[in-house]
Amino acid sequence: MTKVLFVCLGNICRSPTADGVFRHMLIEQGLTEKIEVDSCGTAGWHIGKAPDQRSQASARRRGYDLSCLRARQVNLKDFETFDYILAMDESNRQDLLAMSPNRYHEKIRLFLDYAQSTDLRAVPDPYYDGEAGFEQVLDLVEEACHGLINQLRSSL
Repeated sequence: MTKVLFVCLGNICRSPTADGVFRHMLIEQGLTEKIEVDSCGTAGWHIGKAPDQRSQASARRRGYDLSCLRARQVNLKDFETFDYILAMDESNRQDLLAMSPNRYHEKIRLFLDYAQSTDLRAVPDPYYDGEAGFEQVLDLVEEACHGLINQLRSSL
């Protein structure tokens, strides 16, 4: 079983969106028995809370359900458990590197490294933006999820 962890700051916008989209794609492609997914935040501000209502609404319009997800903070066991730890931006990647043992650093990457048609390296935080910010997050997440699945499929 390959295990993938999506990470942003608070685990209420970007990483749960990636989690929900990726889960949906895994179901569609019959890969749920081979790939496991979760999400978390580097900060603990929203532990136990559902994803931001705007994230949920944008996702729902595209057929993704985020309602069952709850925010949690990354912990040391995550670095051992997950094969891919994918940060939404460089700041969170640096935080993950700082809190993880060196032997796990190769697992920590930027999520958009799997997106092929964008020059962006970070999924922008839509928290203080309007609806367009949440739609942009979905666009980027969908593209990177497709790229990630294609790469993982070749190693399954």
